[in-house]
Amino acid sequence: MKRVLNGQVSRRAVLGAGLAGVGMLAMPSILRAQDKSLKIGVYGGYFKNSFDENIFPEFTKATGIAVESIAEPTGEAWLVQLEQAAKAGQAPADVSMMSQTSTLKGLGTELWTPIDPARIKSFDSLLPHFSSKYPDGRIAGVGAVAWYITLVTNTDVYKEPPTSWADMWDPATKDKLGLLALASNSFLLEVTSTTFMGGTNALDSEEGILKAMEKLAELKPNVRLWYRDEAQFEQALKSGEIPMGQYYHDVTGLAAADGQPVRSTFPKEGGIQDSGNWVLSRASEKIDEAHVFIDYMSQPAIQGLMSRKVGTAPTLKKDVLDLTAEEFAAVSSEIPPILPRYDLYTTKSDWINQKWTELIVAA
Repeated sequence: MKRVLNGQVSRRAVLGAGLAGVGMLAMPSILRAQDKSLKIGVYGGYFKNSFDENIFPEFTKATGIAVESIAEPTGEAWLVQLEQAAKAGQAPADVSMMSQTSTLKGLGTELWTPIDPARIKSFDSLLPHFSSKYPDGRIAGVGAVAWYITLVTNTDVYKEPPTSWADMWDPATKDKLGLLALASNSFLLEVTSTTFMGGTNALDSEEGILKAMEKLAELKPNVRLWYRDEAQFEQALKSGEIPMGQYYHDVTGLAAADGQPVRSTFPKEGGIQDSGNWVLSRASEKIDEAHVFIDYMSQPAIQGLMSRKVGTAPTLKKDVLDLTAEEFAAVSSEIPPILPRYDLYTTKSDWINQKWTELIVAA
């Protein structure tokens, strides 16, 4: 869903696998009209299949709104398609699951129809960073799902869990780390600035970003693999070949529950919390149906069940959920998260990518 979901198939496959039955707890919402329909964009493959099998039929049963699911590509390709179609007055999908960065880019062209928070019953229970807004305060996107990237270790190699992201800089970890390859999906600039520079506000200037990169470059001797393929790192983590790194909390937890010698640790500085939004194309005329759908997906019962079965972090405040303390701890943390600076990847993307290549991942 990253990746949102920046989109690795392996991760989405795991997430999608746990969605069975989610819709069964949803209560009927507002509209009931058999002739109503909605086109919903979700990532293709197993994730789309899971929604087709388990979510959309129950949504239709509850609301009378038929769903045509659309397999959307990962990355920004879907954003480009929606933008071009909207200029022609067409909507390939009415509602789409969209990454935070793509949501921000869509604001500039008013691609998203504002969402009325009064029509989302749980809107006030959303954590503040799970609503994306236009500069004038209109709601452009509502949090769909969230997940954490944490510090992971092989338990055969590391008998005790690490406590801080700073442990990655320990000389004892030389040639032992696996890290995500891109600035925009690893969020290591945010990790570095939070751990060593007092917070992500240190990234407000190019000077601050370069200082973070200089600190991050100290990690290079410790990095065995800058990975793009999640499955490659996951296998190396399980085997102990690469015994430490950053990875997805939910997938690591599922692997541990399956008996693999791995653990996910929330460092004292916080895990990295990434997420995706539900957005509504401005070319869509299905505004009522879209609100019913987003309201449906934002219910505490749905968010709670997805946490139990899927491992996603809830987008709602903890006190409205029915998760036990143990269930909540399995998917989230009381430690404030490190929130990605998505704005940097929309306003300084080319410059950051250039410097990242030169200073971080180059041999």
